[in-house]
Amino acid sequence: MHFDLTTILPTIGYLGVFAIVFAESGLLIGFFLPGDSLLFTAGFLASQNIFNIWFLILICFLGAVVGDSVGYWFGQKVGKRLFHKKDSILFHKNNLEKTQQFYEKYGKKTIVLARFMPVVRTFAPIVAGIGDMNYKDFLSYNIIGGILWAIGLPMLGYVAGNSFPDVDKYLLPILIVIIVVSVLPSFIHIAKDYLGKKKS
Repeated sequence: MHFDLTTILPTIGYLGVFAIVFAESGLLIGFFLPGDSLLFTAGFLASQNIFNIWFLILICFLGAVVGDSVGYWFGQKVGKRLFHKKDSILFHKNNLEKTQQFYEKYGKKTIVLARFMPVVRTFAPIVAGIGDMNYKDFLSYNIIGGILWAIGLPMLGYVAGNSFPDVDKYLLPILIVIIVVSVLPSFIHIAKDYLGKKKS
């Protein structure tokens, strides 16, 4: 599916950006949303005076942190039932199990690392809630991850838009690179699992 974010984002405005970041950070239905490319593009549009960069990074940060907290709460309250839930169009138990494996490997750092990994970032706070991670610890990592992802990517787009003439001509290739880089860790993880199973 093709998303022309430079057209969509000015249409949905700040509230729409907040809603997407919030949904991808903490709601099961948000795993398919284009978080990384959205944040970068929003920052670029701010450099073109379509958004105010300071208000933009504030709502992105709040959407990310509040969204993760909602995901954590959801995981604590009903998360364990998800392991017994049948797959549907919007939910695949496999995504939850892979996130749990990632969490077991990287521990609390998962909350920060997952920010840059599509799908995993949606399920990471839920898994933290399921595992009853101390909320103060969770919130600390949540805030760090929110700063790096929800503030860092828009600022990167903003700086690029202000620093390079005609950068908009190269926006699509840049977004493709961002998407590839963001999904690469997931592909590497899947490939390692597949090769490990073949050897065994």
